[in-house]
Amino acid sequence: MTGRAVHGSTTEMIKTVAAGRPVRREPAGDPPGDVDSATETLLIGDERFRIERIGRPLDWVMRALGDGADGRAPWTVLLWQGGLLDRLPRTVDHTIAGVSWDPTTEIADLLVLDEPRSSVPWEIDLDSHYRVLDHMAAMHARFWHFTDPVGLAPPGARYTALAPSTGIREAGSGADALVVGWAALAADQPEAHAVALALAVEPAPLLAELDGLPTTLVNGDWRVGNLRPIGDGRTALLGWGWAGAAGCCVDLAGYLALNAGKLPESKNATIEAYRAALDRHKIDTAGWWDRQLELALLGAFVQLGWSKTTDQMELAWWIDRVMPTARTLPD
Repeated sequence: MTGRAVHGSTTEMIKTVAAGRPVRREPAGDPPGDVDSATETLLIGDERFRIERIGRPLDWVMRALGDGADGRAPWTVLLWQGGLLDRLPRTVDHTIAGVSWDPTTEIADLLVLDEPRSSVPWEIDLDSHYRVLDHMAAMHARFWHFTDPVGLAPPGARYTALAPSTGIREAGSGADALVVGWAALAADQPEAHAVALALAVEPAPLLAELDGLPTTLVNGDWRVGNLRPIGDGRTALLGWGWAGAAGCCVDLAGYLALNAGKLPESKNATIEAYRAALDRHKIDTAGWWDRQLELALLGAFVQLGWSKTTDQMELAWWIDRVMPTARTLPD
């Protein structure tokens, strides 16, 4: 597996990517969509790029996940350096053109193509919904039976990162909604709250049940704001901070949970559409699908159930779907 160079400075990164083309810096503006940490826009030749800055000092989610802990480079840098992003199917574009990393500041700069990050809002219609699901399945098929060679998100991190303790620890950093949301879930659905909280504190029972089921490389963040349709029919998948080895249904469950109210068809229909996409990409779903799906939905509720209390129909779907599975877990 051929890796990619990680530069020691942003200047070096830009010079390498430019390869002699003229570089013109533009004033920084507000980052589009859900992009949180853009520093400036560049024109390199006739292509537009944006520098995105990521790092533990800047991002409470990275700290909650353990991304970049103990002086290690962020997982996005490891994906780039390890060549994993180069193995994505043609239909999925990560948009990254260069990476620099400064271990002394714990900050990485990503030079990303700005074209797919149009500031014009987009809504996912039925055609683009099916296209995203097909591209998700293509990525999962490409990495089927994936084992992590570079040290990405450990299996339990995605379930503990958004616990109420994170909201308390990161108060004032943008995580305050966790405390409010978990309290609302406790008041509205005490049994479901107790189940989710127990697994958010100690996800071992859930992980034990997932162990032995097929794994792939998951992105972990297939929200509409993290996706962009590209004119040639591909999908730009713009953030990799939750990436790791997990069941493909983890991405599907996250897609359902993160995009509540934005999907053009029901959750049940979406599940069937994704399974059909896996079949088209030659993945045999017999024998493992039902169990992994239900466990992944429970995991998504552990992550995001606290955000569902403002929509009773949405919350009811998740409660009805995940509580029977939760009751099958060993004590």
